[in-house]
Amino acid sequence: MSVPTTVDGVIVRLREIDAELSPDDGVAVFNRMYLTVTERIAAVIADPTMFRDSEMMAELDVGFANLWLAAYDADAARQAVTPAWQPLFQTRGAGRLPVQYAVAGMNTHIEHDLPIAVVGICRARGLEPDDIHDDYETVNNVLAQVESSIRRSFLDALEREVDDRVGALVHLLSGWDIDRARDLSWVTAETIWALRRTGPLGDRFLDGLSHTVAMTSRALLIPT
Repeated sequence: MSVPTTVDGVIVRLREIDAELSPDDGVAVFNRMYLTVTERIAAVIADPTMFRDSEMMAELDVGFANLWLAAYDADAARQAVTPAWQPLFQTRGAGRLPVQYAVAGMNTHIEHDLPIAVVGICRARGLEPDDIHDDYETVNNVLAQVESSIRRSFLDALEREVDDRVGALVHLLSGWDIDRARDLSWVTAETIWALRRTGPLGDRFLDGLSHTVAMTSRALLIPT
């Protein structure tokens, strides 16, 4: 499978995955949500007034998306998937609520993949993380505006009723917030950057990160 090199290419690939999967597949649920987010971010990147470096942000968006696509392609080829992504693929047909699949996928993609993508773009462009922090925060502001509506779009009428009351679903998901997740992801990126020349310690940190993120995603996918 070819690797997308543009944001438009990522959107095409996400749409292909959406067409390949049953709508109630947990992987399809996350992918559909991610497609919606990517389409919105693409519109922001196209606005030259939004970022200091729109070209760099587009490259970051593509690198970030390709980590999800690599996990999807690995699972489709029956190859090992990084531990951080295993909970979503292992429970994809277990009948969890759609919002659980969406949030668990966001947790893995933001807490695990995003810091790796940030470090990757810094290495590729000879930058320090501080050089891209303002643009990173701009994306946070955009996502803060759309996250609630995206989350609720995965709730059917009954689940909305549960969500509007303080029920098990709200209790499960209330501790996960996209702003806090991206703030923590930034700290993780800074940590990976600081450890990039430490060899085994850096490798152990990344392995621990993958397993720790998996624990949270698995908790978000428990039966309600």
